[in-house]
Amino acid sequence: MKKFSLSKLGLLPRIILAIALGVGVGMIAPEWFARTFATFNVIFSEFLSFIVPLLIVGLVAPGIADLGKGAGRLLAITAVLAYIFTLISGGSAYIVGTNLFPLLMNTSATIGETSHLAPWFTVKIPPVFDVMTALVVAFLLGLGTAITESKNIKSILDEFGKIIERVIKGIIIPLLPIYIFGIFMKMTITGEVTSVLSILVKVIAVVIVLNLCMLIFQYCIAGTVSRKNPLKMLWTMLPAYMTAIGTQSSAATIPVTLERAKMLGVSPSIASFTIPLCATIHLSGSMMNITSFAIAFMIFKDMPIEASAFVEFVCLLGITMIAAPGVPGGAVMAALGVLQSALGFNEELLGLMIAAYTAMDSLGTATNVTGDGAVSVIVDRIDTWLNKGKRAA
Repeated sequence: MKKFSLSKLGLLPRIILAIALGVGVGMIAPEWFARTFATFNVIFSEFLSFIVPLLIVGLVAPGIADLGKGAGRLLAITAVLAYIFTLISGGSAYIVGTNLFPLLMNTSATIGETSHLAPWFTVKIPPVFDVMTALVVAFLLGLGTAITESKNIKSILDEFGKIIERVIKGIIIPLLPIYIFGIFMKMTITGEVTSVLSILVKVIAVVIVLNLCMLIFQYCIAGTVSRKNPLKMLWTMLPAYMTAIGTQSSAATIPVTLERAKMLGVSPSIASFTIPLCATIHLSGSMMNITSFAIAFMIFKDMPIEASAFVEFVCLLGITMIAAPGVPGGAVMAALGVLQSALGFNEELLGLMIAAYTAMDSLGTATNVTGDGAVSVIVDRIDTWLNKGKRAA
């Protein structure tokens, strides 16, 4: 008889279990127990603060360097189109969130820290450099390596990226459920948990609709340029959508997405180039989910929501997530630094973001993957028009 192990569960079931246990235990937890987990959460938060700048460099720099391997004009067209869709997704989430969420949420967090939840001790782990420095370093290294085609630097960036991926998979992801457990136990004790869970349910319902609207928008554009029925095109991509729901990985879904893109009429050469590339750089679903939850939690905590801050947030997030699909929970991990620098999120809010995004990770990934087909169709048509123009000239 095989032994059951929690480690065999996916991340989402473990997060859900951690939330449920945190709420239940928070109702009966003695002071020493609560302070013990408060101590763990403080230390884990310090480690997250330390690793986030390194994570940005380790994920973003190799991702940007990889773009240098593209096929010139097609690379530029695909990257710009994917980035525009990602920005539109973030902008749409901002408009809907700032107008709709205040109507759905009639509460704010007024309960502060309580003395009996103070940790037994704290351990300071200062980061090597701040988040903005990490972003600049990642851009310089990535772009410099792509331009100079330096194999040595590229090899170092790839190896460092693998180290960061191992840290995420081997340390952060396994400890996240414990961290989430501590957060929800504390919120139960302080009386915030009911409001937070109510927010999650409402925002998830809105996000599901937003993701569907984004896909319809993308395929209306693809259908217009290709003169095909957008709903039939979406139906053709359904197997890729369902595969992404199961795998929670754009990279793992590439074979199915590639096959479906060809069925949309995309030429094999274009599909073979755009689908693997879009699996890395097209993140409309992830952007929409992260932006929506960020707005919801800022309203909950009565934080000021400034349009300029969200413009910075969306523009930076669209770049920092480019290497995220290959890492479990990578999108929200890549977002942590930008959430801190652009929106002023603290450790507790970052923990809530991780829990909320994990609950919707499958949907965000499925939206990313399905949208890749629309990007491929548009790129294929643009390439056809450009080639016709060359022949005519």
